[in-house]
Amino acid sequence: MAELRSLARPYAKAVFELARDAKTLAVWSQTLATLSMTASDAQVVAEIGNPRFSRSDTAMLIISALGERLDLQAQNLVRLLAENNRIALLPAIAAEFEALKAEAEKRVEVDITTATDIDAAQKQTLAGAIGKRLSREVEVTWHTDASLIAGAVIRAGDLVIDHSVVDELTQLRHALTA
Repeated sequence: MAELRSLARPYAKAVFELARDAKTLAVWSQTLATLSMTASDAQVVAEIGNPRFSRSDTAMLIISALGERLDLQAQNLVRLLAENNRIALLPAIAAEFEALKAEAEKRVEVDITTATDIDAAQKQTLAGAIGKRLSREVEVTWHTDASLIAGAVIRAGDLVIDHSVVDELTQLRHALTA
């Protein structure tokens, strides 16, 4: 997974810079999502892996399958990826692009898991506090997990804040056995 991200990053960055300069971030976001879904389709994966298909055949397969949904720049991206045998990177490129886009828009996706359901006012207060701490607009996805016993686990990108009772008990166990 980390290797795919490393390989995808330069392509995503190039597309992001192109989209940012042309003010077409939303268009490229949709285009990359479409390309990602296409490259992940079982039939397309089988054809891409077929040794009788040349790299240009692979590019034409995707371009013809998506037709007018791909502008000239997107078609050129597909050709470049096919030429470098990197079509399989499209899902990772799309994910990296979305991360760059979120960073530029000062937005972050946050997953919050609580031990029990919390009311709307508490959700709003917690989301506001996280947004203030991260200096970003937050898009929160809420989950419940009774195994946490009490508290919450907050994930925002690489940042993980674990204030669950399970985590505190684990830390206590390590302290007592050390």
